[in-house]
Amino acid sequence: MSIPSELYYTKSHQWVRNEGSDLRIGITEFGQDDLGKIAFIELPEIGATIEAGEPFGNLESEKSVSELYAPVSGTVVEVNPSLESNPELINESPYQQAWLIVIEASDEDELDSLLSAEEYKEHIE
Repeated sequence: MSIPSELYYTKSHQWVRNEGSDLRIGITEFGQDDLGKIAFIELPEIGATIEAGEPFGNLESEKSVSELYAPVSGTVVEVNPSLESNPELINESPYQQAWLIVIEASDEDELDSLLSAEEYKEHIE
């Protein structure tokens, strides 16, 4: 199972890539595998404000409907347009093509509360 070392992780199986002033957010390989085949995803609009620990969207899989919780706070500056018509990309390419949103962080210090790749690996074992 792939756990890229340059990413930050949450215990709820999301990843965060620091891209300078922006943070790209997605679902981990372990998370998508646990959910099963993704059939539908609902994401916030560009310009929406999200708060760390609060729901910002949801997804429906063959196993359940799950809320997506924001790993960090900020303003949504980009939403992955491919997922609206192809939510199964999350199962096929969780770290490359199937990122969910990009935010402009309101407090980059929140990254310190996330897990490193090694900590995430220990969490899922």
